Amino acid sequence: MTRMDQGRRGLEMEQALVIALGKQALGVTLKICVPILGFGLVAGLLVSVLQAATQIQDMTLTFIPKILAIFLALALFFPWMLNLMMEFTTYLFQGIPGWIR
Repeated sequence: MTRMDQGRRGLEMEQALVIALGKQALGVTLKICVPILGFGLVAGLLVSVLQAATQIQDMTLTFIPKILAIFLALALFFPWMLNLMMEFTTYLFQGIPGWIR
């Protein structure tokens, strides 16, 4: 194996590592966002059904319930979200020495 082949092989490994880390980061981001977005979605749907049933078409009526639902989701899920972010950050910091050659 020539030196150039070894360099290409190292580059391929670095690319695979970057892609894997990016995938993991996106997965963590999605896991963190889903509860908050879900609560906002459910609140929006409930307000929309209420508006359709009562024929109230005020656009500002949807904001307050959505904001309250999002704050509720943050209050409920923040410890879990913080733990998830800390685990991923710890994984990154502990992996740095092995990833640097």
